[in-house]
Amino acid sequence: MPSRDGEPLLAARGLRRSFGRVRVLRDVDLTLAAGDVLAVAGPNGAGKSTLLRVLAGLSRPSAGEVRVEGRRLAGDPEARRAIGLLSHHSLLYDDLTLLENLAFAARLYGSPHPAETARAALAAAGLSDRAGDQPRRLSRGLLQRAAIARALLHGPRVLLLDEPFTALDAAAAERLRATLAERREAGLGVLVVTHHLGEVWDVATRVAVMVGGRWAAEEPREGPLDAFLPRYREWIGA
Repeated sequence: MPSRDGEPLLAARGLRRSFGRVRVLRDVDLTLAAGDVLAVAGPNGAGKSTLLRVLAGLSRPSAGEVRVEGRRLAGDPEARRAIGLLSHHSLLYDDLTLLENLAFAARLYGSPHPAETARAALAAAGLSDRAGDQPRRLSRGLLQRAAIARALLHGPRVLLLDEPFTALDAAAAERLRATLAERREAGLGVLVVTHHLGEVWDVATRVAVMVGGRWAAEEPREGPLDAFLPRYREWIGA
């Protein structure tokens, strides 16, 4: 499925983000085309999570802009609805059940049948039997699965994932990899931030390394991970 009007699904140009005198992002450019699964790695403090927040519209860049299928992300609700986000926070309310949480999110995204949308998302995550549970009562792995379900439930064309495999058991991790592969084949876009490239290497189409708020490398994912790791360690100074 090509992106609308031939535009990239996601494009960022000249992104900068500073907190006081601390510059976290330094002139970052990024393009996510239809069918891209971009794996982003780098050391702690490199700016990866800040980049995801800016790309999702949760944090305004100090300079530069983000476009979703040609539309400026800033101030455009339609552009925001095209994005699904998994961050370090689950974005789930502890006093609501999983079904209530996802139905509420589905209403925010304009679903005409929010309860049905929520049930389908829980079923896809293998959480139908937990629909009546509150997030506070879930294990870390189950909470992560619920947060992933929330990120996916509105069928976003762009999916932004921050360490999505954290706390997942082997079956859930394999289910997530299958989901990413399905999105790739459907011409949708995925950006995955990870400290463990092996978790996503086989489904990635491109790989990027961020160091000090800049790209140290950005290239097609080719060959085995073992051949890439020596260069990765050199880039991050390990």
